[in-house]
Amino acid sequence: MEDAPFFDDVADAPAGAICRWLTAADGVRLRAAIWRGGDKGTVFLFPGRTEYIEKYGPAAGELSARGYAMATLDWRGQGLAERLLPDPAPGHISRFRDYQKDVAALLAFVSAEDLPKPYYLLAHSMGGCIGLRSLHEGCGARAAVFSAPMWGIGMTPALRPVAISLGFMAPRIGMGHKLVPGTKPKTYVLDAPFEGNVLTRDPAMYAFMQRQLTQHPELAIGGPTLRWLHEALSETRALAALPSPACPALTVLGRLERVVDTAAIHRRMARWPGGRLDLVDGAEHEVIMEGTDIRARFFDAAAAHFDANR
Repeated sequence: MEDAPFFDDVADAPAGAICRWLTAADGVRLRAAIWRGGDKGTVFLFPGRTEYIEKYGPAAGELSARGYAMATLDWRGQGLAERLLPDPAPGHISRFRDYQKDVAALLAFVSAEDLPKPYYLLAHSMGGCIGLRSLHEGCGARAAVFSAPMWGIGMTPALRPVAISLGFMAPRIGMGHKLVPGTKPKTYVLDAPFEGNVLTRDPAMYAFMQRQLTQHPELAIGGPTLRWLHEALSETRALAALPSPACPALTVLGRLERVVDTAAIHRRMARWPGGRLDLVDGAEHEVIMEGTDIRARFFDAAAAHFDANR
């Protein structure tokens, strides 16, 4: 495997990152990174939409301090992974199930690097949707922690049928590559001021994300395409019809959540045998990117959940 760039100048990550180019089964080039960390096991961190490896440099340090190795990646179409449209700005996917090819490539990379078992899953937002499908398809995770999982997209009841119809029709009339109305080609954290943002209440972490994308704009993507919207809505509906996997799960959700469908999360966790939902006061969508106390609470709870399922 060929070495890939890793921007340690903005990652706030522990030393020793190994970053490689991977090739998915359909030929799409991905970027993945591992930190060997501790020997309790390996946590697969599935990022959300728009995200990239460097954003989770601090998470690698938190998990290492608690005895765990970590592996993560840039999903196809974002970060430094191969973009799927000539215009690199929109967040696009042809089929949501294609992300499972990225999961398979990451699993093969971790196996080749002989990272410690057992394996665990930590998945945020869109990564939570991909992760739930991966659990159903036998990714081998012993236990899972979800952060604000995208098991539905947050929108008003009146808007939902419009979004479904628009997402369905656009690809059929050659408009699937167009941005969802109301979104922009500029990435959210460089377009939205800290005040009123939907991601975090912590100004230092918001500045951390802004600094990463200012210094390395090639990591950024903007709003999703209509094709992505259609595929995401279809996948969340399909997953909602499935039972909960036989995998111990902890889901952490900020009480200020405004991005994903919180009702879908409550419904799923209410029927997840042995599952637990932790609601965090004062937290927005990115609990992992909140202030020091909330982040410590999150990683302590995640490690305790993994420790209990070794």
